[in-house]
Amino acid sequence: MNYQTILKDEKIRCTICPRKCVLSDGQEGFCRVRKNVNGEITLTTYGYNTGLAIDPVEKKPLYQFYPGTQVLSFGTFGCNMGCLFCQNWQTTKIKSDCRLLNKTTPEEIVQIAKKYSCKSVAFTYNDPVIFFEYAIDTARLCRQEGIKTIAVSSGYINPEPAKEFFKYMDAANIDLKGFSENFYRKNCMAHLAPVLDTIKYAANETDCLIELTTMLIEGENDSDDMIKKECEWILENLGDCVPLHFSAFFPRYKFSDRKQTDFSTLLRAYSIAQKAGLKYIYTGNLTNTETSSTYCKNCSRAAIVRNGYRLIEYNLDKKGSCRFCGTKCDGRF
Repeated sequence: MNYQTILKDEKIRCTICPRKCVLSDGQEGFCRVRKNVNGEITLTTYGYNTGLAIDPVEKKPLYQFYPGTQVLSFGTFGCNMGCLFCQNWQTTKIKSDCRLLNKTTPEEIVQIAKKYSCKSVAFTYNDPVIFFEYAIDTARLCRQEGIKTIAVSSGYINPEPAKEFFKYMDAANIDLKGFSENFYRKNCMAHLAPVLDTIKYAANETDCLIELTTMLIEGENDSDDMIKKECEWILENLGDCVPLHFSAFFPRYKFSDRKQTDFSTLLRAYSIAQKAGLKYIYTGNLTNTETSSTYCKNCSRAAIVRNGYRLIEYNLDKKGSCRFCGTKCDGRF
């Protein structure tokens, strides 16, 4: 599980993500948490987290993975993305002493999840790709105890570690940050193609349930053409039943001078995705019952009605089929 390549001059290459950082002894990678310690990649934040929280699963956001259930969520420091608009920059972008964090072993996390009757454990707040070992060890124990696992990720991971990672995840929300290589290079210091490869692999070749999120930033990734191309790519590569969330941007980090996303922008994207033929589309971060609800792909009646993260109407039977027409809703229920 130690994804690295030994190089000359006592250097090693971290191969967990497409950055493939080359590290001298004692040097950290772009993510600030994966470090060359005596010729081995070491996760310096293993066992440390920024705090445990109990969330509704809808907050991840996952709308078609055991709706209405509770999730034990945690993250650590660091990130392998360089997003100028990062919404969690206080923990992803600032180098801090991990000894100031909470220390919780994978075994303790599982016990806490059981104590509070959490259906799932979510690796979130920062990307679990960079705390790979901590996430995988916890996920393995969750599986043994019948607890589901959730990854909230940007999908910036290499193909080989992705196989192991998604093998232990029951669901994932992957950020598709914008459908343009230029957007990724300029605003994320990353590339689009590896993310698309991760999404295709996870959705088509694993048992992990996938939902996608695109946070719309006006003037950057919200053009009709870009949204249309994203929806067309989803239809061609994943089918019409992968849920897509359009969420609102709030001024943060290097984009603190930008304006918050108007709800009209989310509605425009929602309409484009509808016309493209996607069956499950949502708006997020700004409460709206109509565009936060799940509709039956056959009869178009409201299968699940939401007010924010709260379910106010549930019209699926125990097998996840529509009570109006009997059509199975895609997801886990």
